[in-house]
Amino acid sequence: MNNLMLGIVSAAFLVLTSFSHSFAFSFDGQKSIKLQQEDGTTHNVGTINFEVRENSIGYTIEWNDESFGEHFLSMRPFKCFEGDTKYWCRVPYPYENKRRVSATELTDLEYDLLFIWKGATEYGINMWNGVYYQLQIEDDRLIGILHEMDMEKLGVPPDDGNLRPIREVDLEEGYPESHWLPRLIIE
Repeated sequence: MNNLMLGIVSAAFLVLTSFSHSFAFSFDGQKSIKLQQEDGTTHNVGTINFEVRENSIGYTIEWNDESFGEHFLSMRPFKCFEGDTKYWCRVPYPYENKRRVSATELTDLEYDLLFIWKGATEYGINMWNGVYYQLQIEDDRLIGILHEMDMEKLGVPPDDGNLRPIREVDLEEGYPESHWLPRLIIE
């Protein structure tokens, strides 16, 4: 019985410490938004300010506009972070976004961090080159894992009033080695 009790206490301790460890990110104050290359090089592209709003956590984003070039692509203006061979262009979410987050709900923020990539020498953009960073809490930061998606999904407002039209089935996890900026970090 002693060994059984010790095993139960040890298991409970592991569960509690891993649970509290996974939610160590603090949703308060100002944090940096960084795009990370596969080799670990990071680029600070903006800041996010978290604040308590009416019993929830809200946020605002300020992009470092000097980090982005102005481009007119496929008949629309885009702000693009420019690399040698690829550009990462911001895609403003076209529908209402409450900009609220919690340790278990990061969708609003994911929708504010949409990008589309294009080759540096390409004239226009291809909507199927959408980049969706699926966020998760890792220690004291948020890590966005690159998923590929067809941005055409956002081209037509949803009939059912659902302002979160991107579903899990619309996302395909990208291969880090095949993308210039496979991770997004908020810390």
